Amino acid sequence: MTVYLNKPAVISALGRGLMAHIEGILSPEPTLTPRSDLVHGKTLFFGEVCGSLREFAEHISSQHRSRNNQLLWDALAQIEPQIELLKQKFSADRIAVIMGTSVSGADENLPLFQQLANHQCIENTKFLQQTQLHSDPADFVKQAYDLQGVAYGVSTACTSGARALMSAARLLRLGLCDAVICGGVDTLSPLTINGFYALEVLSGSHANPFSRHRDGINIGEAAAAFIATREPLEGESLPLLGYGASSDAYHMSSPHPDGVGAAAAFQAALNFAKLSSKSIGWINLHGTGTVHNDRMESRAVAQIFGSQTPSTSTKPLTGHTLGAAGALEAALLWGVVSRECNPSGKLPPQVWDGERDEQLPEIYLTDTNSYWQNQRIGASASFAFGGNNAVLIIGESNAGLG
Repeated sequence: MTVYLNKPAVISALGRGLMAHIEGILSPEPTLTPRSDLVHGKTLFFGEVCGSLREFAEHISSQHRSRNNQLLWDALAQIEPQIELLKQKFSADRIAVIMGTSVSGADENLPLFQQLANHQCIENTKFLQQTQLHSDPADFVKQAYDLQGVAYGVSTACTSGARALMSAARLLRLGLCDAVICGGVDTLSPLTINGFYALEVLSGSHANPFSRHRDGINIGEAAAAFIATREPLEGESLPLLGYGASSDAYHMSSPHPDGVGAAAAFQAALNFAKLSSKSIGWINLHGTGTVHNDRMESRAVAQIFGSQTPSTSTKPLTGHTLGAAGALEAALLWGVVSRECNPSGKLPPQVWDGERDEQLPEIYLTDTNSYWQNQRIGASASFAFGGNNAVLIIGESNAGLG
């Protein structure tokens, strides 16, 4: 059985809509925003969504009104007509929702926590329990569109969005639903940002993945949502050819230095898709720009694909969007594969200083002259705390099928 992904909805520092994102990664320009209000005494760069967000509809429950959900609500406007068609095609109890997030709406409780820290009276300040649940983005979508199917959240740190798509595929394969609204969302959060600062992995400038000068990540925010079905919907749909996951259980926050788990996830996805490594024409790398990630990821890519598969990290343009990253980068892969969105077949050039780290295995990082060769089949890699690894493979409608 084939699972199809309809054209995704997406919002990030690159803008709104898939075409804005594809144009942004194919002809990259600076997108990150300097801010000095998120880490005390520091001015750092972030992948911030600029401009106002779509106002919530009147029927949206107050318990779901977080900025995190508003970011998702803004993105969902792009596929709202398709959602309404789904409701006509299938009954409401046959449409599921699975959303990945890492922080959800926990920041909505910051005023309460600040009052507690200042030993102030909190009698008139509510604790927003539902808003901070990791299931809240999925619960919100279910309530917003009056759906009655399965709905739950996935929170596996930076693989959350990718694993939401994998979970959607499993629900469809099991026959538990006929369509799934799936993806990921995370908003800029002082809690998360300062946590990464404490780990000493935030870049002092712009992320520079795989460079010998790399010094860490830029945090970003985004929402990306797909409709997954067992048959193509009206408009362009692309098959989710394969997916694979693994868990290193090596360290609380660091990946296995040899990329053992990452390589296992790549291989599992290839095995699922019944494809060889030579079938992959582009890899959207996790590529955070940290010393540890880029070391292990380059080893995993070199082990499975060698040094001839074009590969790119898109995070210098969006920031690392954490729980949304797996879905956002799957959406970017979808758009780069699509002949409608990318008729020229160009691949996104790697944004970096070009100074290769000689201590890393050589992998093929794209440049402005990189294009698809033959079939358009690509992989998107996401790696998370605890060695939680996920890889998705998306290709053209005739790729790898039959």
